[in-house]
Amino acid sequence: MLPPLSTCISDYPDGIVLPVDKPYRWTSADLVRKIKIAACRHFGKKNLKVGHAGTLDPLATGILLVCIGPATKRAEELQASAKQYEAGVCFGAVTPSYDLEKPIDRVLPADGVTAESIRAVLPSFVGEQRQVAPLFSAKSVDGVRAYETARRMLREALSRGESFDPGDILQSSLINIYGLELLSFEDGFDAPDPVVAGPGNGRINVADVSGTPLKHALIRVDCSKGTYIRALARDLGEALGTGAFLGSLRRTRNGGYGIDEALSVQQALELLGGMR
Repeated sequence: MLPPLSTCISDYPDGIVLPVDKPYRWTSADLVRKIKIAACRHFGKKNLKVGHAGTLDPLATGILLVCIGPATKRAEELQASAKQYEAGVCFGAVTPSYDLEKPIDRVLPADGVTAESIRAVLPSFVGEQRQVAPLFSAKSVDGVRAYETARRMLREALSRGESFDPGDILQSSLINIYGLELLSFEDGFDAPDPVVAGPGNGRINVADVSGTPLKHALIRVDCSKGTYIRALARDLGEALGTGAFLGSLRRTRNGGYGIDEALSVQQALELLGGMR
């Protein structure tokens, strides 16, 4: 077990960077809030700067770099680093959020999706390219988070009994995918248990996709800052003549830290003297 940090923040003139393994269904803000409460108590500060370098989606897990004190000034530098993910891509259906936060709204045939067809198409996604982010994302559109606009549009569409059409709202951004590797392929998908958000179990839904015929590929992605893996899943599905969404996502490298260096939430809190 790692020893607790000193209780004097001045002992860390460059601040502290904690690589923490973000839990499933936690937002990045949830994790930062938890660490900030512990850090303020540990260092005896009422208002201590705590932030993160690179948002992770609620249904993603893996490395989130939590920056404490002066280290918050390094957040942009850390966020600019190359990242690595293990993405579980489901072929044969689409969801409005391109992951399991929203339920499937369209099922499509995926007969042509095989390990060989995926390997054949992956090289076309490697390199510098323009990507349109998911509308259900933290990307800013005219000063408003895209997910806020998306949720409003979805509510309005449902109230009219119409299907959700995001339209042409987001502009494309320049990204770079350094490498893609197919790690495994299965003709089925072991769907997680559905969860309806509510008091006592968090704010994030997990849609029920059990019973839907899906094909599943686990793909390692090495990419630049600003790459949306949900958008990559969408684009892979389109390239293979079907639909696709993310069934799982784990960030395994960020800011020079590997997943083997990541602390659990409990370990991070123990470094900060525990929640007294």
